[in-house]
Amino acid sequence: MVTFGVLGPLEAANRQGPVDLRGPRHRAVLARLLVAGGRTVPVTRLIDDLWTQPPAGALGAVQTFVAALRKSLEPQRPARTPSRLLVTASPGYALRVEPSAVDAGRFENAVAASATLLAEGRAEAAHALLDEGLGLWRGAAYAEFAELDWARGAASRLEELRLLAVLRRAEAAVASGRAADAVPDLEAHVGEHPLREDGWRLLALALYRVGRQGDALAVLRRAREVLRSELGVDPGTELRRLESDVLAQSPHLDARPGPTWRSRQPERLAEDGVDRPASSAVEPATSPSIGGAPAAPRPFVGRTAELTELAAVSTSVVETGLPGLVLLSGEAGSGKTALARMLADRLRGSGWAVAWSSVPELRGAPAAWPWTQVHANLVEAGYGAAFAEPPTTESPLTESPFAHDPAEPRLAWAGRAAADVAAVREAAPSAPSVGDPVAARFHRHRAVVAGVTRIAEDTPVLIVFDDLHWADEETLALLTAVAADPRPGSVLFVGTYRSTELTGALTEALGRAARGEPTRLYLGGLTEPQVGELISSVADREPSRRDVRLIHRRSAGNPFFVRELIRLWEGDAAGPSGDDVDAGQRAAVGVPVGVRDVIRHRLTRLPETARTVLRQAAILGLEVDLEVLTALVGDERAVLDAVESALAAGFLNEQDADRVWFAHALVREALYEDVPLARRAAWHAAVAEIIEAAHPDAVETIAEHLLRAGGRASGARTARYARAAALRAEERLVPHEAARWWRRTITALDRAGRDPRDRLTAVMGLVTALAVVGDLDAARRHRAEATEMAERIGDPLLTAEVIGSFDVPAIWTANDDPALSAFLASAAERTLSALPACRASDRARLLITIAMERRADTGSRGPEAAREAEAIARRLGDPALLAYALNGRFMQSFHRAGLAPYRVEIGEELLDLAARHQGLITFAVLGRLILLQARAALADFGAADVHAAEVDRLAERYELPLVGVFTRWYAALRLAVTGGVDEAEAAYRAAENRSAGTGMPGLTEGILSLARLSLHAPGIPPDLVDADWGSYADWARPLIALADRPARWNGSGSEGGPGPTGAEGATCGAGAENGAGMRSSTCHARTGGVLPLDAAGSVPDSPRDLLFEARTCLHAMIAIRTGDRATMTRLYERLLPAAGELAGAGSGLLTLGPVAQHLGDLAAALGDTEQAADHYRQARTIADLARSPRFAAAAREALNRLGAEA
Repeated sequence: MVTFGVLGPLEAANRQGPVDLRGPRHRAVLARLLVAGGRTVPVTRLIDDLWTQPPAGALGAVQTFVAALRKSLEPQRPARTPSRLLVTASPGYALRVEPSAVDAGRFENAVAASATLLAEGRAEAAHALLDEGLGLWRGAAYAEFAELDWARGAASRLEELRLLAVLRRAEAAVASGRAADAVPDLEAHVGEHPLREDGWRLLALALYRVGRQGDALAVLRRAREVLRSELGVDPGTELRRLESDVLAQSPHLDARPGPTWRSRQPERLAEDGVDRPASSAVEPATSPSIGGAPAAPRPFVGRTAELTELAAVSTSVVETGLPGLVLLSGEAGSGKTALARMLADRLRGSGWAVAWSSVPELRGAPAAWPWTQVHANLVEAGYGAAFAEPPTTESPLTESPFAHDPAEPRLAWAGRAAADVAAVREAAPSAPSVGDPVAARFHRHRAVVAGVTRIAEDTPVLIVFDDLHWADEETLALLTAVAADPRPGSVLFVGTYRSTELTGALTEALGRAARGEPTRLYLGGLTEPQVGELISSVADREPSRRDVRLIHRRSAGNPFFVRELIRLWEGDAAGPSGDDVDAGQRAAVGVPVGVRDVIRHRLTRLPETARTVLRQAAILGLEVDLEVLTALVGDERAVLDAVESALAAGFLNEQDADRVWFAHALVREALYEDVPLARRAAWHAAVAEIIEAAHPDAVETIAEHLLRAGGRASGARTARYARAAALRAEERLVPHEAARWWRRTITALDRAGRDPRDRLTAVMGLVTALAVVGDLDAARRHRAEATEMAERIGDPLLTAEVIGSFDVPAIWTANDDPALSAFLASAAERTLSALPACRASDRARLLITIAMERRADTGSRGPEAAREAEAIARRLGDPALLAYALNGRFMQSFHRAGLAPYRVEIGEELLDLAARHQGLITFAVLGRLILLQARAALADFGAADVHAAEVDRLAERYELPLVGVFTRWYAALRLAVTGGVDEAEAAYRAAENRSAGTGMPGLTEGILSLARLSLHAPGIPPDLVDADWGSYADWARPLIALADRPARWNGSGSEGGPGPTGAEGATCGAGAENGAGMRSSTCHARTGGVLPLDAAGSVPDSPRDLLFEARTCLHAMIAIRTGDRATMTRLYERLLPAAGELAGAGSGLLTLGPVAQHLGDLAAALGDTEQAADHYRQARTIADLARSPRFAAAAREALNRLGAEA
């Protein structure tokens, strides 16, 4: 048997002794497979993990490493027999070893078993077991690999487990009467980990037990001082209680404590779906059951494979201590909710805490309402303390992360009032400032993670989100963020959604979730035998085979459809004589086709009065407040009779005396659709009035009903509530919802014809929300609209506030909408001239706007405005204003080539500002992106890689999806520089797909074609001839026309001399003198047409932006191929300052290679071969710095062509 050691330097041993693990990469392969824990690691993943830049023979090298390891690990294995240990398992390799063969596995087993021993009161045995387990440690886990991405998570998890073992051993020592033995270890522990309160608690208790109560109190004081100085918080409840007990010399401190450590493996769901206790299970002292899920009285049939898969996922969540995500999808009525409910029931019975949330179909609930439901479940079950305090002093929260009170007695979504409606009506026209919304949302999400984590420390948690196809963006964003965070521990998230109703928000969320490889289960129809089983379980009599077959065929096995047909079958089964021969056929064939029509068919059996009441109930949503419904109907008896009939018929489920639920969303949908539009609007208006009287703070619900009421409600009243809903969404840091409500406010105001200032307020609220969610194109358009409105009002202070409120960092220097930019810049100039000189901050923001909007201009006004704004910001000492001003300076840093070092200074100052001042997260990201671009331009890809990784970290941490677009393009650029052309092409296509829908035309229109051209120039792939070039067509198309047959020219203009790099194949000749007295020549290009050789002069100069050097190099290629000496000379002078840079790499997107290479081509074409050789040598140096074999080869080839020394 071979054993492995990872708790320290990697080692392996067999019966003969230590195994020789060969070289560093052999060891890395083995460690990587051990980290995988028996799972297959694809070869491609191994290659990526072994090399930052994989060599050409990486695959063969991995095979060599594996073969050598097999020989070392199984020296007695006969030749040509498969390995039983390090096995080949498509698409890679796996290490098949028992957990007990790895010291980490034995250690984890010891820690788990110690919990059982402590729970049983066997503290001595637990202490001995933990001593043995801790003795396995020889150093840091995966010591030689711990800094590598693939090992970091496993090493961190083992280190956390080691710290737990240290504390648990101390607990065992104290419990067994050996408190004095525990003191030294605990002293060392709190010294190394002063922010962990359990260590302080145990140390104080141990000191008290050995008669050192003064020292115990001193330790508790030290803990308080450390926590206050480091975190700004007071000690937790247990430390405060212990201090009180020590001061009171509480008698219970002298007794041996009962078991307080609980295993992380409660009873689990076995693979066969049967509940069995785990071997090391320890039930919590109290195991509150968390509700929220609808009761499940109905029989559950089928889904055996799905339940087995869910059992495996839940077991994995417990055993790994890592969160899991399951996505259940299927058509409406396919049984998603029933399956999730079955899982919830089983896990609750196995000791799990279970929280259930149902996403409301009616979009009148507050943003992230399902999380409010989860919080309510957890608080109701006794876990409210987990959310009582913010996780760190960074969090701005002063209450639970869920801003709505779950104890509201009537309306499900009438939460804590953000403000009285009357106060909202009088609110100031400007939207409230909430600091940096990006950072605020991050802290809110951290609070959620912290609360769930605290619960999962004692018991695994299941959180179900039912009907995600109706979920708002914030609910989905929070779910994907929390599910992807490893900190919550043993938490299983389950989301259900209709596969036929994917919204844009849900599609985007599913894409984010895909990175964590969730378990996806699609529910199809039940089989015919399962349909028969379901009929037998719910019907009073056995169906015939013919009945089963007909119902299955008609329903396609959809469980809800089956149940509806069963009800018809039962109702129609027997005629007056009891003859049921054709009952199944009548039930399955004699009703309308769709499931909604089946529901309508069954509804006809209810009295007309009951059907009307149910239609009115459908106006309220899936959950029906009977008090509101009674007020709408105006007849309590009619409501009660209708509810009773609907409950008996299975259309409603009773929740309590005050609320009922529709049995399925399809029932509610069928009823709602049957209400004529005019009556529907009238009922919505009536419901709004009822809720306004009973729950005036439920502004979202009131606004939703008023909006659905259309003309039945006044525009002014609708706008007032929609604005209140938007403001509440801003307060709760849910910008997607804020944007939705601001749009609806604007619509209502337009209908009401209100004061233009009200509309201006709403538009600016929309601008802010759109900017936060990353829809910058729409935000800029609405900003221009607001600016125009403000100018019409004629108040320069108001106009300055409107223009200056848009302080979103910008990285893309190309002007995608010149007309819009010109308007905003002119408006800023007009406002600046009318603004008093004392309004320094407003003036600075207007100047920054001018600098930002004039970024594509060649005049002096943009740079002047940037400099003046920066001077004002520095004088005022406003870090946020200075960061924005630096952004303006960056936008004006492209007036000539070769300014990458200058942009490095800007990026570094932005990082310094963000590090020294809170609330500048987005500017920290901007600084990193600027440095990424500038370092790439300077061929310093080591530094650029660091910035790219940090950008990705910040983007993931603060949920900035658009930022990842730039790093995806940068990753493709890296491959273009150092890798193969095919790999770079694939990466560029993936980056372009990621850019789609971002609202950034510069990253979508023609950029993929330009990137591919950069890989092949001067050659042109055939499919690029007719490609979409967007704004790059003026430089790409002439080059394409000349690509097959570029000109041969020497310095004097005669044919046959040494041409520029790649100059092969074009035929050019002298032509007649043109009208200006200059000799014009012609070049026959691949298109069969004739281009004048001075055509390069008609190519426009490149705009001064991130791709200035790249376009200018394309221009140079055209000039060379057409022999346009004047243009070549001009472009040579223009590119010379950037001789030390990579052309185009300053964009972070693409590169045409070293600028020096193109300078060499120009010098050679102009006849200066000596200067050309110098440039080619510099190009080779830059290529070596960038580690680009392709660019280095091009430089050497050019030198060889000139006959110059390398």
